[in-house]
Amino acid sequence: MGGRVTRTVRVVPVVFGVALGVSVLLPATPAAAHNELTGSNPRDGARVATAPARVELRFLAKPSPATTKITITGPDNVVAGGTPAFDGSRVRVPFTPAAAGLYIVGYQLASSDGHPVKGEVRFTLTTGTAADPSATVSPADSPSAAASPSAAASPSAAASPSAAVPPSVGPASPSAGGATASTVPAASEQSDSGGRWWLWALGGLVLLAALGTGLAFRRRRGSRDSA
Repeated sequence: MGGRVTRTVRVVPVVFGVALGVSVLLPATPAAAHNELTGSNPRDGARVATAPARVELRFLAKPSPATTKITITGPDNVVAGGTPAFDGSRVRVPFTPAAAGLYIVGYQLASSDGHPVKGEVRFTLTTGTAADPSATVSPADSPSAAASPSAAASPSAAASPSAAVPPSVGPASPSAGGATASTVPAASEQSDSGGRWWLWALGGLVLLAALGTGLAFRRRRGSRDSA
């Protein structure tokens, strides 16, 4: 009799351990299919003095070009992004800034399980950018341009990222300074709601069933021994 009771007591912890393991592993299966942002360049909340040629987003899994949308907007909601280029789990978007200020990179994509994921990466450009290629520089602002007329008429020279910034669009501009001072980097928003309560409920039911089975087995053994 004592041996049977001992065996019953040993079975209960084993059943309990199996039920607990199932309840822990169940939520991991759908979570693995959810995609999310793991990093960016520039990073969220960064302040950059030189405008990058492109903005890069890095994700946990490879995003699908068909279900991925990425936009870049600057001050006054000016569009500052081009067509995204996909490279595995990385997405690069050409960056064409208009002025110093806050830039918002918005992304929206679908995970492999169909769950939508969206959020934002915000960074601040602290200095102005190169002049418009179609604009000419006045001799008063650029003595070297007056000495060389071909330099003012060359679109490639004005479009070069390394071109000098005219003093009129420098960081001393009141409107640009105000936009920079009022910028507060915001945290990246992730819309990845759980909705896994039913998995925990299922794990709890499995655990209760295991405990009930162990107790019933123990009672049957006790009844047979007393008979």
